[in-house]
Amino acid sequence: MAATSSLFSLSFAPSRRRSIPLSRSANPSSAPSDLSSKPQLIELEFLGPKAGGDGSSPVDRVTAISGEKLLRNIMLENKIELYAAYGKVMNCGGRGSCGTCIVEIIDGKELLNERTNTELRYLKKKPESWRLACQTIVGNKENSGKVVVQRMPQWKK
Repeated sequence: MAATSSLFSLSFAPSRRRSIPLSRSANPSSAPSDLSSKPQLIELEFLGPKAGGDGSSPVDRVTAISGEKLLRNIMLENKIELYAAYGKVMNCGGRGSCGTCIVEIIDGKELLNERTNTELRYLKKKPESWRLACQTIVGNKENSGKVVVQRMPQWKK
């Protein structure tokens, strides 16, 4: 039995190694194109919910690789405030079941995915420019540009 189980595991070890796809850079014909291709970038500007004493909104700027992350994750990773007080306690953790991560896309909506069914349900009586950050994919891996996001538009006055 011990010999059989060791033979069994040995027989799978080479198979596992072969099943791992080789990097494209291992193929000499594709190496130059892989080295020269750069990921597309999306510049994001996040406007604060309320204007300061001079009338201007505080702005946070971040750059993200196109098509790799949800808007919510970009905001949280960069410590950009996403939730109002109740949302900090009541949010669903990005599962699209609470509606507390509302943002407004001021400019660059063409660089984002279309509204999801979840967004259509939660935002049906809200402006088209409003999105749920947990459902919004920034870019599509091929596009680049600038997106301007109003944080907590429901609190802007």
